[in-house]
Amino acid sequence: MKKTFAVLILSTQVVFAQDVAQKLDAATKDLMNSSGAIASNLSFYVSDEDGRLIYEYQGNKGFSTASTQKIFTAAAALETLGKEYTYKTISSYSGSISGGNLNGNLFISSNGDPTLGSWRYESYKPENFKKKLLEAIKNAGITKISGDLIIDDSYFDHQTIPGGWPWDDLGNYYGAGVWSVNWRENQFDMNMNGTDFKNFSYPLAGIKWLNDLKTGGNSDQSLVFTAPYSDVALINGTLPAGKTITVSGSVPNPPLQLGVEVKQWLKESGIGFSGKVITNSQLEIEGKVIMPSPKNNIILTYQSPTLDKIVFWFLRKSVNMYGETLVKTLGKEKKGDSSFKSGVAYLKEFWKSKGINGNMINFADGSGLSPQNYVSAKAEVQALLYTKKQSWFDAYYDGFPVQDNGLKMKSGTMKDTKSFAGFYTAKDGKKYVFSIIINNYQGSGSTELQKILNVLK
Repeated sequence: MKKTFAVLILSTQVVFAQDVAQKLDAATKDLMNSSGAIASNLSFYVSDEDGRLIYEYQGNKGFSTASTQKIFTAAAALETLGKEYTYKTISSYSGSISGGNLNGNLFISSNGDPTLGSWRYESYKPENFKKKLLEAIKNAGITKISGDLIIDDSYFDHQTIPGGWPWDDLGNYYGAGVWSVNWRENQFDMNMNGTDFKNFSYPLAGIKWLNDLKTGGNSDQSLVFTAPYSDVALINGTLPAGKTITVSGSVPNPPLQLGVEVKQWLKESGIGFSGKVITNSQLEIEGKVIMPSPKNNIILTYQSPTLDKIVFWFLRKSVNMYGETLVKTLGKEKKGDSSFKSGVAYLKEFWKSKGINGNMINFADGSGLSPQNYVSAKAEVQALLYTKKQSWFDAYYDGFPVQDNGLKMKSGTMKDTKSFAGFYTAKDGKKYVFSIIINNYQGSGSTELQKILNVLK
């Protein structure tokens, strides 16, 4: 009797899965037969929580993912570094202190903390770092600095932007690069009134602007162009006339920006300083010998939030700069090489070691902003299934946003690319893991893909 009952349950599950598969197939083919999808490609894969296939449409085919690429980076970082991992920013000095006078240089270095000065975390905002640094200087007995302020940005290599990122993205806030010393997530905001600069969220260090803006339309269609280490910025495109719009860009030299702000803090607090603000990368550009941070005379070790909190915001708000920092950190920690190439190679090796076919994970960066990422829906589902078995899964899962249709899933958006990947428990208790990616769709890819995924409800 028990055997018959078990067979009956299994038969019911098979019939139900077939019914869902048929509905998914019908919805998928309706989309792919539509006029907007005439030149599109789609990869779609759905499994149950045990990895049994429910439905696939070109599940093995690799396409540009946009930000669902982040699910691979976040998981690899949590497992490799540990959810309690923290970045460190250190202040130290050279020379000696006599009668309150530092006869030497003040240094600030970091191993790439992407959260330094971020507004997202309580107790980690810019004013918190300012307070801790000034307290440390005063506690060391320093009332005057005779030397220079050196921002040691030598922990990572000099390439701050992955090679595959489009030029149109680089100067905008979501295209911020990665330095050894990051500051305010390497982002600035400026209020624009038509084509005129009104004010900035904070003074930018030494930036000269070229302005090709025009007024027109009802929304922000502007683009900001900044290049790493450059002091020239360009803004073009259109902004609505007659109202103030906030435009966000990426800082071209965050270590220098931090140094200039610290110099102002010293002045405000009455600490004497008449030296220069300089970064080690600047010294290299000028052909001079760099000045690494002293290993002793440390006055402040400032720790970032733990990695689980960083991953939360990385996934929840899709912060590209976090992803590229994690890639550089993985390369540095596991291969002794902080280049993007090294970090991306480690990321691929990590997922191949978990059983994913290497041909289905052709990574180009850690965030998905590069259109040169090619990943299959099946690979994304395999990665998500792996995470469900890990001790850090709760921290990972917590970062996934709930989308408009009620499904908890990471989204990805680029020009003519839309993707979703995530988890869903239906009303009847069935648990699904899924990924869907469409490229070159002419229309609202988000709306159409969510219609298909609604079949799982």
